[in-house]
Amino acid sequence: MSANGSNGANGSKGDLIYDWNEVERRGPVIPHTVEFFDETLRDGLQNPSVTDPSIEKKLELIHLMDKLGIHEADIGLPGSSQRAFDDCLRICQEIVSSKLKIKVACAGRTVVSDLTPMVELSQRAGIPIEIYCFVGSSPIRALAEDWDLELIKKRSAEAIDVGVKNGLPVAYVTEDTTRSRPEVLWELFRMAIDRGSRRLCICDTVGHSTPDGVQNIINFTRAVIAGSGANDVGIDWHGHNDRGLGLVNAIWALESGADRVHGTALGIGERVGNAQMELILLNLKLLGLLERQDLTHLLEYCRVAADAVGWDVAINYPLFGRDAFRTATGVHAAAIIKAQSKGDSWLADRIYSGVPAGMFGRKQEICIGYMSGVSNVKFWLETRNIEPSSELIGAIMARAKESDHILTDEEVMTVVDATGAKGAALTT
Repeated sequence: MSANGSNGANGSKGDLIYDWNEVERRGPVIPHTVEFFDETLRDGLQNPSVTDPSIEKKLELIHLMDKLGIHEADIGLPGSSQRAFDDCLRICQEIVSSKLKIKVACAGRTVVSDLTPMVELSQRAGIPIEIYCFVGSSPIRALAEDWDLELIKKRSAEAIDVGVKNGLPVAYVTEDTTRSRPEVLWELFRMAIDRGSRRLCICDTVGHSTPDGVQNIINFTRAVIAGSGANDVGIDWHGHNDRGLGLVNAIWALESGADRVHGTALGIGERVGNAQMELILLNLKLLGLLERQDLTHLLEYCRVAADAVGWDVAINYPLFGRDAFRTATGVHAAAIIKAQSKGDSWLADRIYSGVPAGMFGRKQEICIGYMSGVSNVKFWLETRNIEPSSELIGAIMARAKESDHILTDEEVMTVVDATGAKGAALTT
């Protein structure tokens, strides 16, 4: 593979990586028409450990979502407080004044008083706001609330009517869909379609689903829509991560026929959170589905979101975590260095990484620690224009092998300084 990636080292790209993901592929994994729905400013803020961002941070996030090509964002619950309403209005005004492409949605219960503020928002901002009206549909929720099906249908119909009569698009959201009975969902979905809802949102509210469950519920929903004759009704997938399956379920939902998938920045959300928006985008990019979508702002999106809500990101978090592209293991580092010595950045970025760091604004990092070899030390020194003498390499290796952690730059430089002239910087 040459440095520009056009040829493989003694072969093509296909020769260098055998992709079992594509063996007996049924067809295109996911159509290019799928949409991304960002819940960071609504479901994300329902996490008990986050802070509600300032309006400035919310606007910054909206701009980044727009740059990433995210189609729509749920900007909050405007009926919950005056501050929530004011923030939602300010976001709508920013989208209008900045001529952003991203569309807007707001969430509310199937209660008229939750939905009328959305109508006011739309009228004051001069843009359509998609109403996501939600109600619990599972038997366990009905028992806790003392609801019966007729009451759920009545409240749902009233809520949908508020949006439809005011000319706003409505998505009907059945909370806990993935634990709801098919005969109940059939009645609720048909009612929603008949009242004018243009989307059905399937919710894995407590992270119950496995991929089999995802496929089953989406196939069922598609059958209901087909049976209604309303072929223009869309299907959303909104998944939580309680079993650690949020991301894979989101991708599986798209493969199974959902045409819009929900996620949040860094997966923040209720309890253990939601599907991670940046990882949904990353995976679809690597599957070749987002060739025209500019994801160079993904890292900034993660950083701004983390700062905005006071979120600590795990060091091993994919893409954004500190250790995502770091290695101190001698064998791994040596392979990366050998690839770089061939002048082959494409190879170096993939030899020990399933995610090419350079594609998303990161780079492979080689550290020095107790599992490191001479290659690690030599590379570390050379990248800092320090002469890699045998004495200096030996001294650093000795320090690393007696350590129980990866050496910090300061610790390595202490050894460099101790060698005096033998650690002098190389001329450039």
